Amino acid sequence: MEKIITYIKESREELLHKVSWPTWEELQSSLVLVLVASLIFSLLIYLMDLGFSNALSVFYHLFQ
Repeated sequence: MEKIITYIKESREELLHKVSWPTWEELQSSLVLVLVASLIFSLLIYLMDLGFSNALSVFYHLFQ
């Protein structure tokens, strides 16, 4: 049990004093970057899905 308590104390100490946390401005800029990248990727996937759907639809109508 003593090892667990020591581990928790050392982990807390490291998180409070040794980890360099990002500033609020850095978090906001990272958030904007992630949102824009997610929107671009989702738009690309949607366009690819739409294209394949239309291509398969044409293909199936040709061979009916």
